Amino acid sequence: MHQKLTVPRRLPRRLPRRLTQLYVGLALYGLSMALFVQSDLGVMPWDVLHQGLARHFGLTIGTWSIIVGAVVLLGWIPLRERPGLGTVSNVFVIGIAIDASLVVLPEAHVMAGRIAFAALGLLLNAVATALYIGARLGPGPRDGLMTGLVRRTGGSVRLVRTGIEVAVVLVGWALGGTLGLATAAYALAIGPLVQVFLPRLTVPEMQPVPAEVVADTLAA
Repeated sequence: MHQKLTVPRRLPRRLPRRLTQLYVGLALYGLSMALFVQSDLGVMPWDVLHQGLARHFGLTIGTWSIIVGAVVLLGWIPLRERPGLGTVSNVFVIGIAIDASLVVLPEAHVMAGRIAFAALGLLLNAVATALYIGARLGPGPRDGLMTGLVRRTGGSVRLVRTGIEVAVVLVGWALGGTLGLATAAYALAIGPLVQVFLPRLTVPEMQPVPAEVVADTLAA
């Protein structure tokens, strides 16, 4: 039986794919958010807050996404969570992408078009989530807040995540954010959809390599 070794030098070969996957995923995430906004059938839970803040205080939804993301990231400090490149990129790239997408996307005036925008936004968001999480370069700030609170409080993931999102939606709705059928559809469907795409889009860990292959490589 051959001894198995892990070759650390194999990791950089996957870094270009991981970076590409990260930033494509974040850009598509912003586009999916814009599709929900333009559908006018309700937006994603955190976007209810971003939209409400934009309507109440001015600035764009993307700008508020960046501001809220940065504030949430500061909340990692007492929770002792460690951000990665993907975490910091999440804060800025998604906010920029949603504002850029809203500039070019038309409004859907007929119901069929609005439903199509919401459905496409939901599917695209699931793919985008699997892309940036699958890149394994750090969770988003809101995901890290959830995991940090779970670790600190001992509560379940379901309870903590539900509590955070209910609070966010209620505050956003009170500020004028759009809460509708698409919001409910997103809450019900995003988990199962991400579960479908995530295994297919996760960059695999380094695989063990037979010891003789390592020896031949080093000799060469």
